[in-house]
Amino acid sequence: MSSKNWKNAAFISLIPIAIFAFVIAAKPVAANGADSSHFPNIELITQDGKKVHFYDDLVKGKIVAIDLIYTTCHYACPLETARLAQVQRKLGDRVGKDVFFYSISIDPDHDTPEVLRAYMEKFHVRPGWTFLTGKKEDIIFLGRRLGLYTDPSVNADGHIPHLLIGNEAIGQWIRSSALDNPSFQARMIGDFLDNFKHDNPAEQVSSADGSPMQNFDKGKYLFGRDCIACHTIGHGDKVGPDLMGVIHVRSRQWLTQIIQHPDQLLEEKDPTATALLKKYNVRMPNIYVSDLDAGYIIRYIEEQTAAQEKQASNGNATKAANQ
Repeated sequence: MSSKNWKNAAFISLIPIAIFAFVIAAKPVAANGADSSHFPNIELITQDGKKVHFYDDLVKGKIVAIDLIYTTCHYACPLETARLAQVQRKLGDRVGKDVFFYSISIDPDHDTPEVLRAYMEKFHVRPGWTFLTGKKEDIIFLGRRLGLYTDPSVNADGHIPHLLIGNEAIGQWIRSSALDNPSFQARMIGDFLDNFKHDNPAEQVSSADGSPMQNFDKGKYLFGRDCIACHTIGHGDKVGPDLMGVIHVRSRQWLTQIIQHPDQLLEEKDPTATALLKKYNVRMPNIYVSDLDAGYIIRYIEEQTAAQEKQASNGNATKAANQ
């Protein structure tokens, strides 16, 4: 999430069409993809050490999603990558066939192919998503041309998590937030950008962050927006731990602090936060929520825990009665 405090994000983000405010005025590209003048054909190196050229090998004639990351980022990047992993799962086997993801490091001196491979493993990245490094000056130039570059002084991350989605063959490009609703991003990439050839209404997802206003549950919405990319409640560990029952073993004060300021807990050498970092090897990002919103998230975890515990209890009682 960006460093601004989204006081009204719960309502703004429920209107997916708002993403069109980020339509970028990229130079028109010929339908046959022959005009590469807008896209620097710089040399990059994949996580497997293979040399590729940006336009010729990665973009030409393809539907793509491109973002800039770096593996030592403490704030938005982990959530950014986890969100895109959700999008990749929603798109299924289309990724790597007719849709391609590219994450390009803005810290190539540190992010070697080996480092990028390890980072991909943390986030369970599947085939069809390539991580890239290269020469820093080339990547800065590319970022500027794509409209993804931001001044390193803009925030503590040194960049803003933009996502460039495009169909190079028809010259259609949109810049959005890499932290946006994964269901909407998947639809944008997989359906809108290739004229809905793969549209299947039966497969559309009604997710927490896209619920109708009349059924709006703010805790569910916030958990879906800020937490579900890395955590489940009762469905096992993901990028981070399963949160089922966490309200039984951690105080509300500690939960509020880990939601709002995980970096502070690590700086204070909090033993639990330190142990979690050691176990999962991924820093929890600062998501900049208010005390009130943190309370909504905690209450939602409580409600989901209670519901699943009740279901398990009823199941055990039924099993015992039938024995």
